[in-house]
Amino acid sequence: QVQLVESGGGLVQAGGSLRLSCAASGRTFSNYAMAWFRQAPGKERAFVAGITKSGVSTYYADSVKGRFTISRDNAKNTLYLQMNSLKPEDTAVYYCAADPLNARIRSGTDDYDYWGQGTQVTVSS
Repeated sequence: QVQLVESGGGLVQAGGSLRLSCAASGRTFSNYAMAWFRQAPGKERAFVAGITKSGVSTYYADSVKGRFTISRDNAKNTLYLQMNSLKPEDTAVYYCAADPLNARIRSGTDDYDYWGQGTQVTVSS
């Protein structure tokens, strides 16, 4: 299995930027499609962005398209989420997740077998 640890969350003003990282250890990182999800208080965990094993293809939720960029460095076993033009509605705990089975990017929580502990992102207005 793979272990995932997120970092980079924090408090930022609306319009600001943050870069999240997800460090992977254990099994070969490049064997997993990866994704970021987020969960706001009182809401279900929701898909934010996903990336294929090689990093060639990405997919975004409509709410973050054009503002967030997902990327990965397989040599460093690390997944990233660059978040620009942040809005108060982006406030949530952000989780990275690994999918060992699917070649295509999936957006359901059930498609991902491994999860990090989450990192809090708070955007003030």
